[in-house]
Parts: sequence; C-alpha cells; structure tokens
Amino acid sequence: MNAHQIIIRPLVTEKSGELQGEDNQYTFEVHRDSNKIEIRKAVEMVFGVRVNKVRTMVVRGDLRRVGQNYGKTRKWKKAVVTLHHGDSIDLYGEQ
Repeated sequence: MNAHQIIIRPLVTEKSGELQGEDNQYTFEVHRDSNKIEIRKAVEMVFGVRVNKVRTMVVRGDLRRVGQNYGKTRKWKKAVVTLHHGDSIDLYGEQ
C-alpha cells in the first residue's frame, strides 16, 4: 500500500477540532489492514510533519433500520496522530 491508500480521509468533528487546538492531535480514517508504523510513515510523507504518537481503534458498524429491514454499516479504523509541538496540518486549505 502507498501512503494515499493508507490515509482515507481526515475526520472533522467537534471533538477532533478540540484535540487539534489543545493537544496538536489529528484524527484520520485509515485502511483497516494498516498498522501504527505504516500510518506514521504515511502521515509524515503526505503532510511533511513529524509524528510523536499514533493511537488506533477499530470502530464497529452500527445497526441501521430502513423500513422493516435491518442492516449494519461497515467497520472502519480510526487513527489519532499526535504531532511534534511546532508542526501542524492544514486540513481546510487555508494556507
């Protein structure tokens, strides 16, 4: 896998916004088969920053109902990446 296949998309939520401001942590949806070392290298290569720590978790699918039918959404993997003090990622294209 290359770096752009590992990082699927950044997660922009209220909680991830607070983590960005307070702790310099960024949240991404990543490929389910990737590990912490691959995620670290991909973030460093794509965004040109230094990574301190990577935390990962597998988010289980939710049960959904449409009419009389039930189904599940897919499972996916989330990574919370902590950057060095001076580094930052421009997710909104402001710079």
